[in-house]
Amino acid sequence: MKIGIDSYCYHRFFGEVYPMQKPAPKAYTMDSFLDRAKELGCEGVSLESCFFPEFGPAYLANLRTKLDAYGFDRVYAWGHPDGLEAGGNAKAKAEMIQHIDYAAAIGAPVMRVVGSSLMFRFQPHEPQLKILAEWFREAANIAEKKGIRLAVENHIDYTSDEIKWLIDQVGSANFGINLDTANFLRLLDDPLEATRKLAKHVFATHIKDLRPVKGVNAKEWYYFSSVAAGTGLIQVREIAQVLKDANYQGFLAFETDMPHPDYEEEEERMIEESIRYLKEVAQNLK
Repeated sequence: MKIGIDSYCYHRFFGEVYPMQKPAPKAYTMDSFLDRAKELGCEGVSLESCFFPEFGPAYLANLRTKLDAYGFDRVYAWGHPDGLEAGGNAKAKAEMIQHIDYAAAIGAPVMRVVGSSLMFRFQPHEPQLKILAEWFREAANIAEKKGIRLAVENHIDYTSDEIKWLIDQVGSANFGINLDTANFLRLLDDPLEATRKLAKHVFATHIKDLRPVKGVNAKEWYYFSSVAAGTGLIQVREIAQVLKDANYQGFLAFETDMPHPDYEEEEERMIEESIRYLKEVAQNLK
């Protein structure tokens, strides 16, 4: 199984700085991110569209050329931060469909999409999911014609049962999940059990590990904050084995969001430790 990284690991370096964070000491570009991923020995990258400087044909063609030269498997990631806003943003739906062409332009066989976010998690879910099923069914039909599979991320919004319902309702072989190993835990949904439930529908991953932060209100989303893979509460090795047993064809993409205080302003250390760990995990899968 291949190992990769999501560009959101460097969100602070791309200019997205959380209110409780300090600005990064340097700026990253898409080129410098790809160079760093290559240095780390990654075999795949998940590219957050929110960090793209433009979407012109020439830029996307040049990006594809570099991705090909580095031999990267790739996922095109659309939807940060709130995606379709739980079915409340029709303009976002049109944007999502437009970005399918961008995914195709960079040669990405999978496009991560986002239906909702923690902003809407306390609102009634049933009406949200019914709208999202319709919108994702429409998008999946378009994506299929372009050879793209859509993978909805569990985005601190829906439980594994709700994601499974959504996938079943869309009813397309081109619609599955971008499995975030940590975001189910943030809803108190067991990540390993969720993986077992959804394994055959996993098209892409965010391998994220978490530990609670002392002094942070447990209602805050970052009460469980990011740590190096293999050092937190997430059963990463067991999840990877479940995915292998299900014949998962994608790569394990490390991702981090809010670093735990143990890694404050030390994203690089967290990333390096995580990539080493994930390589060891991949080598020892049965």
